[in-house]
Amino acid sequence: MKPSTSSISQSSSYSSISTERKSPSTLQTRNPVSVRLYKVLGSNFEDDATKEALQTLSDLYTTARSSKSSERTNSPDTEDADFDYEGRERLSNPSNTIVLAETVPGESAAHARRNLRRDMERQLTQGSEQFLKAFGDVDQKLDDLQQHVKAMGLSCDDAEHQLQLTTEASKTLLERAGNLREERQEVENKRSIVTAFLDRFTLTEDDVEVITSRDQPVGQRFFEVMDKTERIRDDCRILMSGEDGPTKAGLDIMASTSSNLEQGYEKIFRWCSHEFRQMGRDLHLEVTATMREAVKRLRKRPELLTEALTFLSQTRQATLLSSFITALTRGGPSGLPRPIELHAHDPLRYVGDMLAWVHQAMAAERELLEALFGIASDGRMVGSVRNFDAQSKEEEWTRELMDLCVGKLCVPLKVRVQQTIRSQESSIVSYKIANLLQFYMLTMRRTIGNDALLSTTLLEITDLAYSIFYESIAAQGRALLRVQLDVNDPSLSAPLAILDHVQILREIMTVYQSSFLGEEDESEQIAGFQKILDIMVDPAIQLSTSANEEKRRLRPKWDQPVYALNCLSYLESILEPFSFTHEKRGAIQVVIEERVSMLIEEHYANIMVDAGLHEVAETCANRKTDEPLSRIPSTQPAELQLALRNFSLWLSSPDVVQSPRLSHLTVQRLHTQIHHAALGRMAAAYRLICEEVKKVENKYEAASTLLGSERPFGQMHLLRQIFGLDEDGETKR
Repeated sequence: MKPSTSSISQSSSYSSISTERKSPSTLQTRNPVSVRLYKVLGSNFEDDATKEALQTLSDLYTTARSSKSSERTNSPDTEDADFDYEGRERLSNPSNTIVLAETVPGESAAHARRNLRRDMERQLTQGSEQFLKAFGDVDQKLDDLQQHVKAMGLSCDDAEHQLQLTTEASKTLLERAGNLREERQEVENKRSIVTAFLDRFTLTEDDVEVITSRDQPVGQRFFEVMDKTERIRDDCRILMSGEDGPTKAGLDIMASTSSNLEQGYEKIFRWCSHEFRQMGRDLHLEVTATMREAVKRLRKRPELLTEALTFLSQTRQATLLSSFITALTRGGPSGLPRPIELHAHDPLRYVGDMLAWVHQAMAAERELLEALFGIASDGRMVGSVRNFDAQSKEEEWTRELMDLCVGKLCVPLKVRVQQTIRSQESSIVSYKIANLLQFYMLTMRRTIGNDALLSTTLLEITDLAYSIFYESIAAQGRALLRVQLDVNDPSLSAPLAILDHVQILREIMTVYQSSFLGEEDESEQIAGFQKILDIMVDPAIQLSTSANEEKRRLRPKWDQPVYALNCLSYLESILEPFSFTHEKRGAIQVVIEERVSMLIEEHYANIMVDAGLHEVAETCANRKTDEPLSRIPSTQPAELQLALRNFSLWLSSPDVVQSPRLSHLTVQRLHTQIHHAALGRMAAAYRLICEEVKKVENKYEAASTLLGSERPFGQMHLLRQIFGLDEDGETKR
């Protein structure tokens, strides 16, 4: 029971008053009750054990409110209440809690202090009685349980006895059952082995039907059964390679699977033959995975594959021929593209369209066959050479089939191209056609080989085209040599016949240069065009160098060397931009140098005559006697004085800078070269004259005065300055 608030406050006030009034010596001499009281009052009730004890006491002595006590007193239930010896009412409750109705504050606490021991003993007694009653019931139940356990033990003993009797009676039966169980397990193991063996080495009825029946299609399931059959045969070979040798079961398995396998290959062959006949009728085809796998399987039976591919090649031949004729005469669907023969008036386009169609058909056939044989791309650039020696079997089949498929195209192609070539009159068009044919011929040879029918056909057509072209340009060369120059034409430039002829050569060289594939070296380029240069350039050179004698006779002023140099220079300028003509340009340059040397001689003689030094220089250079020059008529002082005067006058004329005769040269370089070479020889002749005049043995009186009377006053450096020459006689740059 918790102490009331009023009692705690009163005791606290009493303790404080007594503490104030009493000294420490007085506290030490007080009685034990006071000490106990102060101890209790000074105790700390904050620990958990004290709180729990006080809570228990509070639960034991529950104080009811006065209002509830009065109600219980007046209620009819008061007959069940009892009264303690002090006359206070104590209410009974099911939890044996002492409920006190306080009439005076603190009465419950005082009652609890007086009757605590008795109440606790009463509570313990009641609890012990309850435990005894409960343990009595438990003891009774344990006795009953012991009786049941004893009865159960007797039953178990009886059952064990019966079990021993049964075991002894069935011992033989159990042994027999164990033996049967072992035999059953052995049989099961054997059955499992046999089943596994049959699954491994035999085909089921469904598998046999798939591989042999015509009703079952060729597909993934069929190929799986074929693989299973091959695997059975491989395993059977390993099984038969033991020490005991082939067994009857192994031989039977090999025989049955061999029959099934052959039937499977026959089925693939029939299916492929049918599909090849059907698919070959379309120009553009797509190869399915089933068809590719079927062809791959037939590689193990080359004879069957060859026969099946024969059907494909025959069908493709007919299809391509029909498509080619249709493209020539009818064109594409709805007339687009237009028929190729509509462009027969344009020979180059006509031949190019036919060859392009054939080339496109070849490319489509190769794609079809590569997909059919499962050939991976080798990374070869278009038009590059194939290595036929290192090709696989599939590549050989592809090349042979491509040759067979386009074999029937050769006849109509050859007839039309030959007609077009023979009908051409222009050598340029003939060369373009021949060059186009050569390009496609090289392309086909690199694609399907040199021995293919299409390659040999194109080679034959190309040779014919080149022979016609060579005959055409040879006829032009012969016609050029028969050209008669106009006797009334004073021009020294190249005639119109040579201009036209060289322009044709220029166009042909342009076509030849554009046909390079980038793989030819310089020697191959030169060799490929050398024959054309010989046929076309040699007549032009011959016409340039051997001018018409009748024109020279009727027109004496007509300068044939200048005419020849103009023609040859023009011809060289046309050949110069092309690298493959440098050999022929070298030959032309040799002829030009010969003509330049001849013209230098003639020009030197002419300017020496014009300058008045020709006789004097000839006398000084070719004197055959020991007679002094002053005694020779042509070199007497008077004649020499006159020649020097004429030379001085000539030095003041425009002929020193530019020769009227050489002004007709179309190449200024040649004009300068020839004129300065002649001036250099003139300077050398003047130096010889000066040296001879100054010699004592020539007996010229006042030789220095004689030479110094006229320009260049006997001074070579002054003459070289006038001519524009250096110390070596070369032209100053």
